[in-house]
Order: sequence, then C-alpha cells, then structure tokens
Amino acid sequence: MTREVRLKVVNKSGLHARPAAIFVQNAKSFSSRIVVRKNGKSADSKNILQLLSLGIDMGDEIEIVAEGPDEDKAIEHLTKLLLEVLPEQDK
Repeated sequence: MTREVRLKVVNKSGLHARPAAIFVQNAKSFSSRIVVRKNGKSADSKNILQLLSLGIDMGDEIEIVAEGPDEDKAIEHLTKLLLEVLPEQDK
C-alpha cells in the first residue's frame, strides 16, 4: 500500500537549508520509503541534496509519497512538520 498527500508549503523559507535538514532528519526516523515530488520531479526525502535540488519555495505545491510499514505515521508526521512546526519557527 502507498500513502500520498498533496500540500502547499507555507513556511517563508520553503524547504531550503535548515528546514530541509530538519525535514530529512525527521524522514530518516521512518523505515518507509518516502519521496517528495514537485512539478513532476521527485527526490528521496532522506537525501538532503536531492531534496534541495527540487527548489521548494513558499507557496509551492508538493506531494509526499510514503510506502512501507510506517507509511501512515510518516505521512501524518511530515505533514504536521511542514504545516505547523516549520512555519512556527519562521516567526
């Protein structure tokens, strides 16, 4: 089974440098394979260079796709991270 969520990035700095590092660190805590997609391009969410190569900015729409034993928890956690935790750090 695969879980997928589409969301709009709301934090000011998008997924660059520090927010991307936090995202990757969180993604690595799950055993599922997790991919981030933007405009038809995809990146391994556990690889900072691949994630940064997507150039995710505030307002961009992305998809997070998880496949594996903890895919539900991974999607739930990473969605909350992007929509609540990282924007709060921008303030």
